Amino acid sequence: MSDSGKEVTAYIGIGSNIGDRAALLNASIELLSKKEGIEVTSVSSFYNTAPVGYLEQPDFLNAVVEIKTVLSADELLQICGLIEKVLKRERLIHWGPRTIDLDILLYGNQIINKENLNIPHPRMHERTFVLEPLNEINPSAIHPVFNKTVCELYEAITQDDR
Repeated sequence: MSDSGKEVTAYIGIGSNIGDRAALLNASIELLSKKEGIEVTSVSSFYNTAPVGYLEQPDFLNAVVEIKTVLSADELLQICGLIEKVLKRERLIHWGPRTIDLDILLYGNQIINKENLNIPHPRMHERTFVLEPLNEINPSAIHPVFNKTVCELYEAITQDDR
């Protein structure tokens, strides 16, 4: 249960670059929606994106899922890990190829810094493949560290690309 027992809006980034990427993204969304305490309220379009970090790998398909949940951030992280396991995620190379990746991007307006959980996601403000789909479903969502909207963050990094 969330610390307050109240419903929280959270955003989860999902990505895949091995196998049938769209089917894996859809499977992860389906698995999320079947978990007690989670309601999937919005899903972005799927975006084809080049890899970041480790470049010698296929392109990714990425999306962002908006959920309402009464689960704590730690419980949500556990569920994301279970879904990765069910969909056969292997962690062989840092930022390497993967069947599926689920990252909690935002959890309400909370800032959480633990060994195994950092919210907001520490690099989301630098990544078009996160901000573009998040901007599609909620441009007014606030990044609680920078106190800027997703739209402002997205415009800042896409301006750099011009």
